[in-house]
Amino acid sequence: MSPVVWIAVVVVVVAIVAVFVWRGRTSAPSVPAPRPASAPATITSGGGFGSAGLGARVRSLFGSANGDAWAQLEDLLLKADVGPRATADLTTRIRARFTPDADPVHLLRTEVLAILGPSRPVDLDGGDLDVILVVGVNGSGKTTTIGKLAALLVADGKRVSLAAADTFRAAAGEQLEIWADRAGAQLVAQDRGADPGAVAFDAVTSAKARGVDVLLVDTAGRLHTKQPLMAELQKVKRVIAKAGANVTETLLVLDAQTGQNGIAQARAFTEAVDLTGVVLTKTDGSAKGGVLLAVREELDLPIRFVGVGEELHDLRPFDPESFADRLLG
Repeated sequence: MSPVVWIAVVVVVVAIVAVFVWRGRTSAPSVPAPRPASAPATITSGGGFGSAGLGARVRSLFGSANGDAWAQLEDLLLKADVGPRATADLTTRIRARFTPDADPVHLLRTEVLAILGPSRPVDLDGGDLDVILVVGVNGSGKTTTIGKLAALLVADGKRVSLAAADTFRAAAGEQLEIWADRAGAQLVAQDRGADPGAVAFDAVTSAKARGVDVLLVDTAGRLHTKQPLMAELQKVKRVIAKAGANVTETLLVLDAQTGQNGIAQARAFTEAVDLTGVVLTKTDGSAKGGVLLAVREELDLPIRFVGVGEELHDLRPFDPESFADRLLG
């Protein structure tokens, strides 16, 4: 074999080997990057709300000679979503009782409990059909709260029915049906887009015929600034009365993470339908919880329940003592 041919054969062999090596590398499976370890789940107590730790910060204000402790206390409370009016009232009352040897945290706890008042559960022992109208903006957890409240009432021996009167939000009826099944409650619903008043009327008639104890009425939850929504809620309430029942409770479902916008929501809804109480949801997240004090101080609405998680039984009667302890940490 001539040298020229020999060189050509070697070049071809090397080229073939190079092609196979290149193909092997590009077809090799990629190794995924290791996933970061997931953070441990935060565990909260039955009272909801992670500890806000206000107590230690309040003590540090009065243990330091730097700045005006009272102005800093106001700033601290405002950052905790307590609201301007409740913050001013709290600061004034604490200042009036403060002495050099007093514990400012103890004084703050006492005044917080004075604003919250005693525990005030719903009263459903009238002997006739009790109707609970549930209102709130979209995303506040309204439909979920109805399902949890139904489970709580069923566990208490009540016969419960749900009215799917939110006929505008997509899948609202389907979502309520799932919660009704889980809670062991009956459901009255119509097609999407139906008149909410008609659904409420049918639900009252059905509840009376079946001997139901408590009827929970879901409602539309468009933004509270939309006047037609408030007129619609008023209409639903009038229809319930025409059907021969009285609204025992009108509960506002309020997202604990809403902050001071929750005051505007509460004020708008109470002007439209005379709220009798508040259910605070999503307290298992990063909510500061001070909005409760603002609602109580400005609107005098009792806090009925708090949502502490996503499970069926994660709705608890509000406990002022537990809330104050966790707020102060």
